[in-house]
Amino acid sequence: MADHLSGKVVVVTGGARGVGRAVAEAVSEQGAAVVINDLGGALDGTGRDSTPAREAAAEIVSRGGRAHANADTVATMEGARNLVAEALAAFGRLDAIVMCAGNSSTAPFWEMSEAQWDSLISVHLKGHFACTRAAAAPMMAQKSGRIIHITSHVGLYGHPEAANYAAAKAGITGLTRSAAQALGPFGITVNAIAPSAISRMSDTVAAPILRERAAARGIPLAPDLSDDEVRLKLIGDPRGVGNFAAYLCGDDASHVNGEVFAVIGGHIGRFAPWNEAATLDTDSFWSVEALREAAPSALFAGLVNPAPPSA
Repeated sequence: MADHLSGKVVVVTGGARGVGRAVAEAVSEQGAAVVINDLGGALDGTGRDSTPAREAAAEIVSRGGRAHANADTVATMEGARNLVAEALAAFGRLDAIVMCAGNSSTAPFWEMSEAQWDSLISVHLKGHFACTRAAAAPMMAQKSGRIIHITSHVGLYGHPEAANYAAAKAGITGLTRSAAQALGPFGITVNAIAPSAISRMSDTVAAPILRERAAARGIPLAPDLSDDEVRLKLIGDPRGVGNFAAYLCGDDASHVNGEVFAVIGGHIGRFAPWNEAATLDTDSFWSVEALREAAPSALFAGLVNPAPPSA
């Protein structure tokens, strides 16, 4: 067992499966005590079962680590407060929290129900806010802490059948930068990871579709690759996300704050904040007539409609 996080206590929401499980195992391997939070529900967020969290914690303990299971929901302020209180009761402090809890229920936005919208906003966006707010108090008192949000490329680029998921994940990036600015003076960093990794969500995409996407993008795939190997190559190993999250939880990353990172297999990238790609300037304001003359060449040059009207 390494000592990068020796003596630290890390909470991982959604920590019993997928990316969360990889994060929990990574921080444990680096010497941290870990609180594994997982509601244990279905992919759409329904149901509740403490078994996954208990089994994941027991496995870490069986390997000589320190772990505690928690099955509170992160979609309420009360649930987030209970989670943090339980971590403090179990291990006496809280050094980092990594928020991997999530659900998925998508549809074209004109068919999306109010329940589908509310469910994803509650679990993802409100859940990140609730856990960040709950974790901030003990971290502010000790003047140190690491808060790691999980956003998504869908939140950065959109998706035609996941407006709820995209909106929630885009909101998380705004929350990340805002919380980083507010909590930085207290020695607390807040960063986000946009991962691509094998999980229950990625399992909903059939391997033949992944092969078609690879062919369309010119990505070579050996014909003898199994479906699992195709997933691993195109989606990514969750252990890469877990290890990067564990790194951000440590003292080496104390200067990294308010950033958003992509982690896909062996690729790690840092996103630049939104910048103006093209501008129009005048002394007063633009008239419609002047815009019709200037905008096409100066403001819209090179633009490609991502979803042009069908023929």
